[in-house]
Amino acid sequence: MFTIEHDFDATVVTLVDEGASHLQEDVTINAFDDCVTVEQFDARRDEVMRITLSLAQLRDLAMALDLPEGVYRIQKDTTPDKT
Repeated sequence: MFTIEHDFDATVVTLVDEGASHLQEDVTINAFDDCVTVEQFDARRDEVMRITLSLAQLRDLAMALDLPEGVYRIQKDTTPDKT
């Protein structure tokens, strides 16, 4: 299950882990004009862990999900070239 909210400065997507066992904490993705943050509560540390991705890193991640193992560089036409 997930939710989508449009705030003043970001779009917020929350991913809720549903299932019978081994559930993970919710993941919150905040999409801003210049970056995306991914947050998840870490119960062992009792704090929210956050990573920040640039829009270029997010683009690369989206492309990487559909590519085989390898090293790639995105060219200006956004076609991945295997290096």
